Amino acid sequence: MARFIASQRDAHGIPQAVSCRALGVSQSWLYKWKGGQLPPRAARRERLKAEIARLFAEREGKDGSPRITAALRDDGWRVSENTVAALMREQGLAARRRRRRRVTTRPGRGRWRAPDLVKRKFAAGGLNRRWYGDGTEIVTGEGKLYLDSVMDMGSRRIVGFALGAHHDAALAYGALAMAVAVRGGAVPGVVFHTDQGSEYTAGSFRAACERLGIAQSMGRPGSALDNAVIESWHSTLEFEFRSLRQFATRDQARAAAAAWIEDYNHLRRHSALGMRSPVDYERFLAGKDAA
Repeated sequence: MARFIASQRDAHGIPQAVSCRALGVSQSWLYKWKGGQLPPRAARRERLKAEIARLFAEREGKDGSPRITAALRDDGWRVSENTVAALMREQGLAARRRRRRRVTTRPGRGRWRAPDLVKRKFAAGGLNRRWYGDGTEIVTGEGKLYLDSVMDMGSRRIVGFALGAHHDAALAYGALAMAVAVRGGAVPGVVFHTDQGSEYTAGSFRAACERLGIAQSMGRPGSALDNAVIESWHSTLEFEFRSLRQFATRDQARAAAAAWIEDYNHLRRHSALGMRSPVDYERFLAGKDAA
């Protein structure tokens, strides 16, 4: 078959691309069959395809063409997102579809509610101005492990988190305390926006916020859109971590979740951050301030 393709080229001047399409083989296959080296452009394409496949596998199929394009550019490749998308389709590489996350919110029974200081205007305009928090769960062979998180909207960084067997005010406070410690021990004036779950309306949690100078803010009951930032974070958690793994014990899940959040902060690229990771974006901001 390859000889036929070559002869068509030689005898009749038919472009190899046309013959290859007609017979269902690639031009690169033909070049390899002929025993010669690929032309520079075809060789680059093959190297690029291999690198795309490597990055896709390294990220366990989580990243689509935008993030893979950014990673390639960081490694020195000059390539467009359209080209990466086409080569991914050619290799059957497609990021998996997201699933809706499990909801764990338990409305507080008391009368107290914090006002909504955000009103769906989620942007922060800088670090330590608006934090968003919520809880979710990880299923293990020993039962559920609960995760409470605090995200700084200024960089999308998970500045605080806590894992435990009980979804309560103590767990929520553990996540908040870590966030405050990561930010140097004092964050007066930061707005902390959550839903109206009982862990956030509890008197002990309210007192901690007052002591730390944190202004609580809450969306309306049953409205996920009022806390869309943290809902998006939990969607990422589901898509890139929870749906991919199974854990026999809570200790296994705890260690894996902590490691994954560390990677999220240092490695996961965000289009809103110029395809930087949260930590890299904070370094970028620090560099701008120092300049």
